[in-house]
Formats: sequence, structure tokens, C-alpha cells
Amino acid sequence: MVLAYDNQYIDAPGRLDVDHRVPLAEAWDSGAKERTEKEREEYANDLGDDRSLVAVSAKTNRSKADQGPSTWMPPFEGDRCDYVADWIAVKVRWQLAIDPSEEATLAENATRCPDSPVKVTLAR
Repeated sequence: MVLAYDNQYIDAPGRLDVDHRVPLAEAWDSGAKERTEKEREEYANDLGDDRSLVAVSAKTNRSKADQGPSTWMPPFEGDRCDYVADWIAVKVRWQLAIDPSEEATLAENATRCPDSPVKVTLAR
């Protein structure tokens, strides 16, 4: 399987992690703390949009931790446009806030992503 973020091929399940595209801590800080416990659980286990949870290498997931685009971008440059589009889609899907620093980073990176429309399916 070729993975998001680092474009590595992994054939050993033990070297994989499932990553929240928008980390749980970031979601909390962006408005999830105001949601019900059930809504937060739905976010944490979102299988309704394949951009919410992604398979990544354990090593890269550890380097990302709960950082967002202002402080972390995928090491594989070829995945950055998908990362930016998916980040925006997940934030909109769950009606989470985007702070000014995050918005500036997303906008700057989006200029390098021609023809990358963002389609959103709202949760609930």
C-alpha cells in the first residue's frame, strides 16, 4: 500500500497508523469542545468520508502528531495538495473553525494546487 504524506510503500501492518486528517486536539480547539459527546465520538470514528481517516506510516504519523498545516506539511510534496484540500473538506464537513494562521497557510499552499476542487459532504 502506498501511503498518504510520505509516498512510502508499506507491506507490514505493524508499520501503519490510522491518522485523523484533522487531529482530535485540533478539532477540539476548533469547536468540537462545544459539541456533544456523541458528536465528538462520531467525528473521532468518521467513516462517512474517506478523507477523515487515512492510513499513514507510523513514523510520519508520529512526526505530525496533532499539528496542522501551519506547523506541519506532508514530507512528500506530491501529497500536499490533497492534504490541503482534505483538511479544508474535513473542517467544513464538521463545521470546525479555521484560525487566521491556518487560513493563511492553507491559502498559500492552495495557490500551488491548480484544479484541486474541494467537495464537501456535511456530517449528520
